[in-house]
Amino acid sequence: MHVVVTGSSRGIGREMVARLRAAGHEVTGTARDHSTDTRLNVSDPGQQARLAAQMKDKPVDLLICNAGVFLDKGMAVEDYTAEVWATSLATNVTGVFLTVQALLPNLRLATEPKIAIISSQMASHALAPGGSYAYRASKAAALNIGRNLATDLKPEGIAVGIYHPGWVRTDMGGDQGDISVQDSAEGLLNEFDVLNVATTGCFHTWDGRVHAF
Repeated sequence: MHVVVTGSSRGIGREMVARLRAAGHEVTGTARDHSTDTRLNVSDPGQQARLAAQMKDKPVDLLICNAGVFLDKGMAVEDYTAEVWATSLATNVTGVFLTVQALLPNLRLATEPKIAIISSQMASHALAPGGSYAYRASKAAALNIGRNLATDLKPEGIAVGIYHPGWVRTDMGGDQGDISVQDSAEGLLNEFDVLNVATTGCFHTWDGRVHAF
């Protein structure tokens, strides 16, 4: 199986890459810097085009859209800037769509292609405790993209799942998180394994629970 993982230089992304390779799969990891196989700023159309050219006619069995930013953690309403909003939306929303768009020809070459979008429970409209406006809005948009891609790609046999990785102890999640990087990555990969066209459009937690939209 060939898997592409965006945002693989640290945290959950790096752990998923390590586990997939240990299981014998071919993995293309991407990051904004040169710390992984392929440099990719997911919001940059030029870099997305180069990734697509690099892939050529190579099938992609699983695309994991993991790259993301959380710039407004703990930010007060009056401290928000247009740049915070622009960068959050460019990475967490546009970046997801551009990555799927760039690699769709490769997904179509696979036998049972899958797309996994890492969103968050903070995308849920049922949960609105306030704060983190840019992050919440961007992850809600990523969830919406995933749901609509699931509808459009189902006739082609491409399954799309959207996932909450848990509150993970990472640089982004902080050291107060509920679960380890290892537990999150293991649970997510198990979820990706069982994703199929019958469950396409699902919004699940890392440990297999159905999440409220």
